[in-house]
Amino acid sequence: MGKISSWDWEPGQKTVVNSLSPLEGHEWQEEPYASPDGETIAAIVKVGDGEFSIRTNDTVWEATFEKIWAPKFSPDGRLTAICQQDMEWVLAVDGELMGETTDYIWDTMFSEDGSVVATMYKGMERYGMCVNGEPWENLYENLNQPALSKDGAHSAGVAQVQSLGAADLEGFKRGVYTVVVDGQAWDQTYVNVWTPVFNSDGTSVAATCRTTVYNHTITVDGKAWDATYNQVWEPVFSPKDNSVAAPVRVAGKWGVAKDGKMLWDPRYVQCLYLQYDASGEKLWGVVATSYGQFTACVNNAPWGETWPTVSDLVVSPDGQRAAILASNCNEDFKIVVDGTAWAGTYDMVWPAVFSADSKSVAAKVEKNGRFRILVNGKSYERDFDAVWPPIFSEDGTKVLIRAIENNSFVRIVAEVCNF
Repeated sequence: MGKISSWDWEPGQKTVVNSLSPLEGHEWQEEPYASPDGETIAAIVKVGDGEFSIRTNDTVWEATFEKIWAPKFSPDGRLTAICQQDMEWVLAVDGELMGETTDYIWDTMFSEDGSVVATMYKGMERYGMCVNGEPWENLYENLNQPALSKDGAHSAGVAQVQSLGAADLEGFKRGVYTVVVDGQAWDQTYVNVWTPVFNSDGTSVAATCRTTVYNHTITVDGKAWDATYNQVWEPVFSPKDNSVAAPVRVAGKWGVAKDGKMLWDPRYVQCLYLQYDASGEKLWGVVATSYGQFTACVNNAPWGETWPTVSDLVVSPDGQRAAILASNCNEDFKIVVDGTAWAGTYDMVWPAVFSADSKSVAAKVEKNGRFRILVNGKSYERDFDAVWPPIFSEDGTKVLIRAIENNSFVRIVAEVCNF
C-alpha cells in the first residue's frame, strides 16, 4: 500500500465491491473492515462446517481456520487476523501464518509505519508478548497493559514477577508487579503498575504505579518519583527534553506534575488525556473546571465553554489547535474545535482528524442510523449506510471517504474546497 502520497487521489467515486452480500457457498459473513487506502474491504466468512476464512473484496484467503477473530489492517495495508488451528492460536498476515502456534494470542498492535506487528502471548501457562512472530525469551505468570514503541523496536507490559498464595495480602502489599521491557523485568516492584508508555524513540518507559496501598506516583525506567499523590493518571513524555508529565491528585484537586514537581497547580475537579505537541512547548489535556463541567486545556489555560462529558482529545500536527468530542451525558454529541462546537448534534461522533497542515478538520458522525463525513463543520453532499473515519491527502486539499452505499463498498476522493 505504501505511504499516503502513493494512493489514488484523483477526485471522484470508485466502486470497489459491487455487492457485499455473502459470496456463493458462504453460510454467513461478519462485519466488514476497510483498508486505510480504501482499496480493500475484508470480512470473516464461514466457508464450510467448522471452517472459516477471510474475504477480501471478491476473493477469499486460501487458508481456512477453526476460528478467526479481530481482523485489523496495519498502517502499511496488510490484513491481520487472530486464527485458531488445531486448537492453538496464531496471527495470520495476508493469509500467511506469522510465527508458531501457541495457547492463545490477543491485542494486535502495530508500529507507526506498520512494519512491526505485536500481540499478547500465552504459552505453557506463561505470558509475554510476541513481536513479528517471535515471543519474548522470558515469560511471566501474569502480563497485561501491553505497549509498543513507535518504531516497533521495543515492547513492554506489566508483569507479576513474584507468586502469591491465596489471600496473601501481605505479599500483595509488598509489591509483586513491575514493568517488563522486551522481556526483561525492572528490578523495582510495586503494589500496582498501569499504563506503561514509551518516549518517542523507544529508549525510555514511564508508568503509573502504587508504591504503597495509599500512595501513587510515576515510575520512569524503574525509578519512582520521590513525590507521591492520592491518584495519578497516564504519564506522557515531552518530545523537547524527555521529561515526564502526568495528571496528579492532591488534597482532592487535580493538577499536573512534571518530573515530580508541580507544573499545573491542583485546581481542577479532574484532569486527564495529557498530550504534548510535537515541539514539546504546548501541553494539552482535558480538565473539569467544576463538577460536570469539562473542557480542553492548553498550558493550564482552559477553553471558555464547558460540557457535561468530554472525550477523545486530538491535537493538530502544529500543536496550535485541538478538537474534542462533547455530549450531554452521552446524548446529543458535538464536535468541538478550538473551543467552538460545530453546528448540529448527533447520535454518535468519532474522533476528529486534522490535515497535515493543521488547516482542516474532518470527522465521522451518525444521525438516525445514517452516517456522514464532516469537513470543517460542513457535511459531504450525501449520507451512507456505513462509513469509516476520513483521511486527508498529504497536502490537505482532498479527503478520502470509505463508505458502504446500497450494499456496495465505495471509495470517494472529495476536494476539501467543495464542502
